Amino acid sequence: MRPFDYQRPESAEAARAAAASEGASFIAGGTNLIDLMKLEVMAPERVVDISRLGLDGIEAQDGGMRIGATVTNSDLAADMTVRRRYPVLSRALLAGASGQLRNKATTGGNLLQRTRCPYFYDTDAACNKRAPGSGCAALGGEMRNHAVLGISEHCVALHPSDMAVAMRVLDARVEVAAADGAVRDLALDDFYRLPGDTPHLETTLDPGDLITAVRLPAPLGDRQVYRKVRDRASYAFALVSVAAVLRMEGGRIAEAALAFGGLGSRPWRDPEVERLLAGEAPSEALFDKAGEVLLRDATPHEGTEFKLPLAKRALKAVLTEAAQ
Repeated sequence: MRPFDYQRPESAEAARAAAASEGASFIAGGTNLIDLMKLEVMAPERVVDISRLGLDGIEAQDGGMRIGATVTNSDLAADMTVRRRYPVLSRALLAGASGQLRNKATTGGNLLQRTRCPYFYDTDAACNKRAPGSGCAALGGEMRNHAVLGISEHCVALHPSDMAVAMRVLDARVEVAAADGAVRDLALDDFYRLPGDTPHLETTLDPGDLITAVRLPAPLGDRQVYRKVRDRASYAFALVSVAAVLRMEGGRIAEAALAFGGLGSRPWRDPEVERLLAGEAPSEALFDKAGEVLLRDATPHEGTEFKLPLAKRALKAVLTEAAQ
């Protein structure tokens, strides 16, 4: 680990100012950043501790919820309102990492966690995400757990978060305070970038931008399911995951929201699939068609082809469960 300057400001304003320059990083739980610093994948010159700024509240707001950026994954998963009204979020959180990590990992940090692509972690390998312009060693390499949606010729890395998939299906919005005090309210589609030719730019945040909270609107429906397919029962990232929220009326799917992990370069959501389901009676044929639409633009490489049939089966199982 390289030497760095550690600061623990007493206010959010001071924290934003301290992190406004290039080479600075915020830290809260540190469950991802510390590992990356040890491996020198990330080497911030300044680390700004925001864990004691009072951003750890959960409160009702406008029919939904406001979740502070430093609320731990354990506390969020255990919150009774989350468990009753947003069970898809609680289940996604409990499917991620271990109990010890969930006790430290935070809401804001979870949204910002970096890919687990092995070439990103290997400082001897070419990686455009870690070293822009160096190439992508994953192309032509081992690619079992890489993305098939939203990728480019410069990067095939997969977004790793379970929580972010549930946040995506729930139409979460991210509150961001800039170094100059301006506040932005971002949908996750506007928060995450696709890799394109700049895979090192993963979000639309600027230096000094601080996530202060995540807001959830009232849930679309009470039929909520999260299913994660992985290599082992715990502490494994998703090969494919599906988060579904349905509202049923008269035996038909009145509205549907679906988000996917293990497939995309960011938490994936496809409005075409949701429009296909809306107003239809549940059936195997409908759910099979939804899988075809979801993967119409998928770009599998050698080693990731298995994800296509796996995703179709997982989606069909989740929709069947949610629509029952």
